[in-house]
Parts: sequence; C-alpha cells; structure tokens
Amino acid sequence: MATTEERVNQRTTTSGIPIPTIYDDDGRGPEAGPGEYPYTRGVYPRMYRDRLWTMRQYAGFGSAEETNERFKVLLERGQTGLSCAFDLPTQLGLDADDPRAQAEVGLVGVSISTLDDMRRLMDGINLDDVTTSMTINAPAALLMLMYQLVGEEQGADLSRLGGTIQNDILKEYAARGTYIFPPRPSMRLVTDTFAYCAEHLPRWNTISVSGYHIREAGSSAVQEVAFTLANGLAYVDAALDAGLDVDDFAPRISFFFNAHFNFLEEVAKFRAARRMWARLMKERYGAENPKSMMLRFHTQTGGSTLTAQQPLNNVVRVALQALSAVLGGTQSLHTNGFDEALSLPTEDAATLALRTQQMIAYETGITDSVDPLAGSYMVEALTDEIEERAHALIGEVEERGGAVAAIESGFVQDQISASAYQWELDLQSGDQKIVGVNFQRGGEEAPIDVHHSDREKARQQIERTIAYKESQDAESVHAACERVRETARSDGNLLVVMREALLAGATLGQICGVLREEWGEYRPGF
Repeated sequence: MATTEERVNQRTTTSGIPIPTIYDDDGRGPEAGPGEYPYTRGVYPRMYRDRLWTMRQYAGFGSAEETNERFKVLLERGQTGLSCAFDLPTQLGLDADDPRAQAEVGLVGVSISTLDDMRRLMDGINLDDVTTSMTINAPAALLMLMYQLVGEEQGADLSRLGGTIQNDILKEYAARGTYIFPPRPSMRLVTDTFAYCAEHLPRWNTISVSGYHIREAGSSAVQEVAFTLANGLAYVDAALDAGLDVDDFAPRISFFFNAHFNFLEEVAKFRAARRMWARLMKERYGAENPKSMMLRFHTQTGGSTLTAQQPLNNVVRVALQALSAVLGGTQSLHTNGFDEALSLPTEDAATLALRTQQMIAYETGITDSVDPLAGSYMVEALTDEIEERAHALIGEVEERGGAVAAIESGFVQDQISASAYQWELDLQSGDQKIVGVNFQRGGEEAPIDVHHSDREKARQQIERTIAYKESQDAESVHAACERVRETARSDGNLLVVMREALLAGATLGQICGVLREEWGEYRPGF
C-alpha cells in the first residue's frame, strides 16, 4: 500500500496512468539528468514537481501610486513575484522635472526620481514576502539601493531580501539604447554592484543578462544565445579583473530570454543555453560551486510578436510562447497582455495573461515530469545545433576582443540588423506568415479597450519632484554628491557612497548628473 507521502506526490494522467518525475533516457537524450551538470534537463532535480516557476507579471504606470495598485491587484490574483517597468527618464537617470524628460514622464513605466517615490511604489507590500525584478540598467544600482533602503525602513531581513536588477548595460549598446555612460565605466558600476551585494544583499540577483532585447531587436534564436552568453562572459571577466572570486559572484548571475514564434526551436534554445553556460563556467573559469554553473533565467513572451491587427490572436501566441518557456525549464515567467501592441495592458488583459500561466501550471499536466520533451529526436538535434552555432558566433565575438570591443566596433549591432532585415524581407514576401497581418486578414475586429496614459499624473510627478528638491538640505546633498564624484575618480565602491547620497536626500538625476560630469555620455562612434 502506498504511503501518505507517495499518494500526495503521485501524479497521473486523466486516465490514471502514473507519471514519474523523470523519464529514463533511452539513448537519444542528454548525458545527465536534471539537477546534474551540465544541467541540460534543468537546474533542479525535480523542477516543477517541487516548486513552480515564479509568475512575475511586468507592470509600471505613470505614478508610483498607480503601479502600486496594479502590483496589489496582481498579487491578490495569484502572482508570486513583482516585476517593475520604469519610464524612459528613469532609465536614463533623469529626474521627472528635467526639461529633457518631461514629455516622457510616466509614458512607458513608472517614474522614480526620489527615495520617496520608491516608498510610495512599495507602500503596503511586505518586501520580506515577495521578490521584485526591476528592468533597469544604466542607473540600476541606484534603484536597487532605494529598494534596499525601503526594505530597511520596513524592518526587512536584508540577508533574505530577494529580487533582481537587470543591470545588463552591454545589451543596451547593442540592442536597446537606454545607456548613459560609456561602456567601460558602466562596467565598473556592474562589478561594484557584484561586490556590494556579496557583502550586503547576498540573495539579490545582481544582474540579469538579457537576450530578450537582443531578440526584440531582430536577432535569431542562435544570435540571442550567443550574444547573451558573450555578454555574460564579459561581466565575469570584469568581475575577475576587479579582484572578485568567481564563486563569490557567479551564483547571483541570472539571465533573461525571449519566448518567440518557433515553438520547438525555443524549447531547444533554453536547453542549449543552460548547457553552454555550465560548461563555460566550469571549463573556462574553474568554477567549483554548482550554483555558479547553473543558468537560471526569467522568460518573457515576445513583445515584438504581438500584433495590433486582430489583437485577440495574441492570446494564443502568448500561451504557446509561455508553454515553450515552461517546457524549456524557466525559473520565472512574464506573459504579455494581448493588448500590448496598442497600449500598456489593461487590468483585464494583465489578469488574463496571469491566468494563462496558471492554466499551464495547473491544467496541462506538463509540470508533472521534468523536461518532458527530452529524447525527442528533433528537440535533441536542435539543442545540439543551436549550441554548435552559438559557440561559433561567440568565437567570432572573441576574435574581435570580446563583447565590449565587438559592441564598440558595431559588429554585434550589424549582425542583429542583418537578421532583422531578413525577417522583414520574409514578411514582405510571405515566406513568414503572421495570421491577421500578412495572412488570413479577413473578418470583423471587435473593438478593444486600451489603457490611456494619465498626463495629469505625470504633471503631479513633476511638481512632486520639484517640491522634493526645494525641501532638500542643499549643503548635505552637495557634500554627499561630492563624495560620489571623488569615489568615481578612485577605485572605491560607488554603491557605498551612492547609498549615503540617497540617505542625504539626493535624487536619481542629481547622482547620475555627477557621474555624467565625470565619465561623459556615450555616443556611438561607428
């Protein structure tokens, strides 16, 4: 007779067929099981049998209050982690009252200029109970420090405070564009963050090396893997050059990938990336901690695949893309709203996107077994082929001096542009069919409610920022910013003095302004 534990853990199909945690390899699959190096089948032995991926829906509106409200709605409806979108001025280190910023305040995410803004953003949310991912790069360290300070005010246990900053500045130069400083001083901010978190925030994911935006810019799946891992290697090299030990920082490196159109290629892509990173970390850098070799990743369904034409079709696209991420072994997932080609997602669209994840988790049965597509002739062949081609492309990057040099010379950008151009040609010719766009376009379209940006909220944020600055202790702020300047000229850890500046009342834009004066602003020269 089965024990109570066995009955609880037993999984069956709807027909009553038992489902083991892992199906044995019949000679066609990878050389090791899940939770074993090189982690082709997953980073944990039992994967979703023990714990589902984190359901982390992306949200960010013009004001901290609006965004806080959406966070609470999503948490109430079953989301298990937060993911914050920032507006462009915040991403570029500009305060809301900066003349360069005012037309963009709050348009594509939340505006955060001050520590008070961060307090409002997280009001009523216990930071001990959730992890928060922040899509922020050039000023990532400052937003993380604000979050830490709010956690301290709440009495959170900093040894357990969890979250992620994207902090992947290299892909900004290659594919996205929200950079501030030149690449090399920007890399210093990344490695200073590694060192700071190793001491002060041991559970924080200090970087999320992003292939997502590389894919959104038009790359292929192979290019997404290759350029993402090449950037990851550049961060490891920079941290080692800064005197850090690989096993001290590598366990907190995470990754961020796109889930795109070609279903089985996407599953194979995730498996290949995981295997490649494990081998690179072990063989190239001599990592000994298994966590240093584990490629843990967040996935977002493909924003660029969403269509304004027949937008309800996007519900199906998102579901299939999310399914590929789960079958590929993702650790967290964002599913796009079907209306995102038209506006920021409405509450109904965001809820349906979350329900999509919940249906995959609880209704499909694909979480009952680890890596259920292992051993498929096609999936295994695609995994091998993607790995081989991505390694060859990484080799080309390294021949040009590594990721930083390859980006500075424009090589990476040219490769992505060529891929994007070919994709557009395929769309124009009809070789790539998009239902409702260049194929099967007939039928009436029902009207879709869209989210409209509240420009009054943007005006209020600008006024609030002005009032905050008027209330500053100007002498304390100036002294704290000068310490940031002095540290930028030396080899001290910038996060220590930037934290002091925030506590003194300095704003995001004031601190970034000091670094702009010292390091300059990046302008592509190729």
